[in-house]
Amino acid sequence: MEQASFTLHPVPPFSLELTVWALRRRPGNQVDRWDGNNYSRIFTFGGNKPFKVSASQGGNPERPELNVSISHETAINSPLKSGVSSMMREMFSLGRDLSDFYSLARRDKRLTPLVERFAGIKPPRFPTVFEALVNAFACQQVSLDLGIILLNRLSLSYGPAFIEDEGVSHGFPGPESLAGLSPEDFRNLGFSRNKGRAIIELSQGVMDGKLDIGGIEKMTDAGAVRYLSGIRGVGRWTAEYVLLRGLGRINVFPGDDVGAQRNLGKFMGLAERPDYDKIKKITSGWRPYAGFVYFHLLLDKLMTRGYLT
Repeated sequence: MEQASFTLHPVPPFSLELTVWALRRRPGNQVDRWDGNNYSRIFTFGGNKPFKVSASQGGNPERPELNVSISHETAINSPLKSGVSSMMREMFSLGRDLSDFYSLARRDKRLTPLVERFAGIKPPRFPTVFEALVNAFACQQVSLDLGIILLNRLSLSYGPAFIEDEGVSHGFPGPESLAGLSPEDFRNLGFSRNKGRAIIELSQGVMDGKLDIGGIEKMTDAGAVRYLSGIRGVGRWTAEYVLLRGLGRINVFPGDDVGAQRNLGKFMGLAERPDYDKIKKITSGWRPYAGFVYFHLLLDKLMTRGYLT
């Protein structure tokens, strides 16, 4: 097994633990792994066979370092190291300066303790818009716990496999692995047939070039929502979820997200779970960081469950 290591320098403050938990959402996530000190995940891109990326934090939140290692069965070349470096910077928003957000939080007495509690989180992103969409499909109209289980099953069955002495780990499947499946294949994993059809059509559209989901990056929020809404299975919640988690648009708070509605309602001391319009009104004072507050509220929920150290 070949290995290569390098160090990245995030804009402070930075906490790998908090950022990873905002990405993985549940301890049972088998794609984005966290052992309390190290993050790891299986990737494949650029024609390479599956490889493992691991990361740990050095320094401290105010002078952070991110120590990254790559494990591959063959020699690790410069393009692969460069690609992994760029991917990690984007997934964990390492270059994002959030000073203005912290200034905003200090002026909001309600927001201040929440932000101080989770200082160092960066807004995480899925590696691709494709993965963000499949995650959204899996989690539609079911609990997040079940959605994570479905995604684990999908990765175990169709994701790239990486073999090492400790065992076999699987990455997230790409469109090339899912385009040829049938709705029944998804049904066997616990997905509804409609979700299976949506993922199959998405995968086929990406593979044959009819869908340019990579181009969404250059669109405005409104333009991205319109484009995404033309894809089978995509409604307002899915589109906004993809803007936040797939494109890093931290101005977007997915107002139809039931879990987020509950988290925000509890945070604001509301008697009833706020609807979409109420959420837009509440979060208007946090612009352009409403989506970043979404991640803080998620961490607050995870902490109450005892997941965070």
